[in-house]
Amino acid sequence: MYFILSKVLFFMLYPVLWVLVLLLIALLAKNGKLKRLFLIAGIVVLYIFSIPFFINIVARAWSINPKPGTTKVYSCAIILGGFSSEGSDGKGYFNGASDRFIQGLLVLKTARAKHILITGGNSELIQGKFKEGNWVKSQLDSLRIPDSCVLIESNARNTIENAKFSKPILEKAALKPPYLLITSDFHMRRANMIFKKQGYNVDLYPSNYTFGNSEFSFTDFIPDGNELSGWTTYFKEMIGYVVDSWKK
Repeated sequence: MYFILSKVLFFMLYPVLWVLVLLLIALLAKNGKLKRLFLIAGIVVLYIFSIPFFINIVARAWSINPKPGTTKVYSCAIILGGFSSEGSDGKGYFNGASDRFIQGLLVLKTARAKHILITGGNSELIQGKFKEGNWVKSQLDSLRIPDSCVLIESNARNTIENAKFSKPILEKAALKPPYLLITSDFHMRRANMIFKKQGYNVDLYPSNYTFGNSEFSFTDFIPDGNELSGWTTYFKEMIGYVVDSWKK
């Protein structure tokens, strides 16, 4: 039920939807003052959520900076899914979060981790046959990554299940903590909280920096449509963090 509800409520987090509602009210309002009020409100909201300046501030505050690099070698790096998607042909493809996968391979190939665990199933509300973990395993095979270095979990639909379903796999493989947790920068704060609540000892390896990782400039005040979707991502993470922190 929680999984279904979270998917439904997610659609309410789009700033562009808020702008459309404000402009629609302005269009339908018969009172002149009310019409102008909602029109101005729609324009202001659109500007605030479409410029890089504000989302970069939020991104910097939300990010968790990893500890300074060490020579530690981990028994396993846990790579959270979400970096690949199902195409219209039913096959998988790497999406915009694929830096999670890239950084995981780098950690393995540079011997910072002896194993990698890919955890991810199908997070769609209406699920098909596509399982992210299984598809990623096929990609690892094509890269000739030895099976002895790879663990796959292909049933998790969200981060809570990533942590829950990965634990027995790690225990069965007798891989001892601490583990290296790899996920997108925007997702790391919530992922870290969830894994620690489930008893994991993890060090953090954020990747896929999208916002807040560049210096401020005058272009931060120029509207850019990419920022609208970025706000949706951060709103989802913040609300998810609060909700997940209450869950046992």
